Amino acid sequence: MTPRPLPRPPLILGGAGVLPPILCIALVLVAPRLTLPTMIAGGLYAALILSFLGGLWWMEALIRREPRVTPYVAAVAPSLIGWIILLPPLLGGGSLRIALLILGAVILVTPLVDARIGRWVHDMPGWGRLRLALSTGLGAATILLGLIGVM
Repeated sequence: MTPRPLPRPPLILGGAGVLPPILCIALVLVAPRLTLPTMIAGGLYAALILSFLGGLWWMEALIRREPRVTPYVAAVAPSLIGWIILLPPLLGGGSLRIALLILGAVILVTPLVDARIGRWVHDMPGWGRLRLALSTGLGAATILLGLIGVM
């Protein structure tokens, strides 16, 4: 039996998931007075998606009935990492720019975690390419938002 490609909804909706950071970048460029709230919104969105990826890893480990602790630790880490990265600047004690740069970099490496702890990348044709494209788009857009935001 030939493997079926991914259905269209994940491809379309996954691509739409990169629109919020692109809109944040556009907003910073056309309305500089909104830079701070736009950077916060972009950072929160990136952290939310990072947390979502952890949920995927958790469910994938549960479906496989994974007995090792490593996949579950990796699955919980994204939520904690996103929170730890954004907490200082949101409390006034750190650079939002630096937080966005770090958050973007973390998102860029998430496909490596897929390949390391999950089998979905290998068992589902097209999944790895989709994840790589979406993580590259979101990670790069988050980094760009951090670079153009003046804070």
